[in-house]
Amino acid sequence: MYIRGVRNRSLGVWIVLGLACVSSVLVAVRSEADEAEGLVFWTFAKPHAEMYRPLIAERNERTDPDVSMQQLALAVVEQRMLGGFFAGVPTADLIEVERGIAGRAFTGPIESVGFTDLTDRLRAEGLIDAVNPASFGPWTRDGHIFGIPHDVHPVMLGYRRDLIEASGVDTAAFEAIETWDDFARTLAPLRADLDGDGDIDRYPLAFWPTDLDKVDLLLLQGGGQLFDETGALTLATETNARLLARMVSWCVGPDRIACEVPDFSMSGNKLKEDGYAVCYFFPDWMCDVWNKEVASLSGKMRLMPLPAWEPGGRRTSVWGGTMLAIPKTAPDFEACWAFAKYLYFSDELARELYRTGDIITPVRAHWADPVYDEPDPYFGGQAKGRMYIELAPHIPPRSSSPYARRAIERLGDAGMRTLRTAQQRGVHTPDDLLPIAMASLERAHAEVARQMARTAVFRDGPGDPVPSGAPAPPGAPPAPQAPETEIRPLNPEGDN
Repeated sequence: MYIRGVRNRSLGVWIVLGLACVSSVLVAVRSEADEAEGLVFWTFAKPHAEMYRPLIAERNERTDPDVSMQQLALAVVEQRMLGGFFAGVPTADLIEVERGIAGRAFTGPIESVGFTDLTDRLRAEGLIDAVNPASFGPWTRDGHIFGIPHDVHPVMLGYRRDLIEASGVDTAAFEAIETWDDFARTLAPLRADLDGDGDIDRYPLAFWPTDLDKVDLLLLQGGGQLFDETGALTLATETNARLLARMVSWCVGPDRIACEVPDFSMSGNKLKEDGYAVCYFFPDWMCDVWNKEVASLSGKMRLMPLPAWEPGGRRTSVWGGTMLAIPKTAPDFEACWAFAKYLYFSDELARELYRTGDIITPVRAHWADPVYDEPDPYFGGQAKGRMYIELAPHIPPRSSSPYARRAIERLGDAGMRTLRTAQQRGVHTPDDLLPIAMASLERAHAEVARQMARTAVFRDGPGDPVPSGAPAPPGAPPAPQAPETEIRPLNPEGDN
């Protein structure tokens, strides 16, 4: 909720508000930590909990101390975890953390991070080399690894093979495409008014700038980044602007190929069944979602690597992620470490993770397991597990910045601002959209940089801004700067 006047309050006010929020969870955190026997393990995902339950029960029968697993809502995990870290009180002994909230624990100096640094232990036991290297990225800061990766989540393109065949497009030619330009050209005939009412009823691709995760994965695939390796904000770059301009060009003009199809909703599932879009972004876990929520399309779907942005470019990206971490307040690190290895490096869990959730393990030693070669009827008998594993080493690197989510949100705003301006001006080619995209990104960059400067409490972390009243960091102007390309107010009547 936006409260009028709050955004201009002093640092002291923010600290008081933060302390008030923290105090609201400390009683629950303390009581659970005191009452539980053995190790307390928090997870936020019901499918994870269902997979872990038999493994934990088996382990508890033969190993002390017992592990007590608690499934909590993601928001509750975030609140209790950060509240405990801020106040220096025990939380759980082990916590599964989703990428969207993990970065917030990395704010400030490295020594203030509430998770135990696992780097030396992972290296000493040869486990760094055992895991897909890029999977450590979201859980690493300044070379320090704070969590064991749960997954890889490479992304492929899922497509309605039945619709492509029915359209007359050469299926073999489509499946041989290499770039996004090839994709747009080959599938242009699928853009169609099926009922003759003047409205387009089918588009080649399910994508819209409001789909933040999809904008992010496409930016990463093309070599764009929101933060550099030091944590400095890098939203307004030529690479990002060119990628954003090309994405927006899919959504506007006479050659438009993209439409909005919501995920995780009944309305979106109906659009998928009706064939409103032909192609979709599929991280490994999305296969399980479609199998359960859009079962009527079983046998009609196929998977292929993403088209690259340029010939010879990256054919995959990444969407989502989870880690297992041990807070510094855990009293028995060795017991926590033993359980973490038992759970996350287990070949049994790796198979179960794939069989029940379609998620491939980041542990490379398990990739030869024949479970990944099993045909999947939903995708016409494709051995999709093997396809995802072949792409896993090629996922792009990701930042662990605590401001990553805010930057992604502003990136989405920049995409929509570029789209609305393109609609108002009647432009649609990537070259015409480039200066609009750059101006939108410059505005987004300034907004994130000011937010970083306003909300900083610590000064010594990489990419961390300075407190209010101190000199602003590079890229954080004290007041909004007018972009070179004027962008008029958004048109409420947008074409989507």
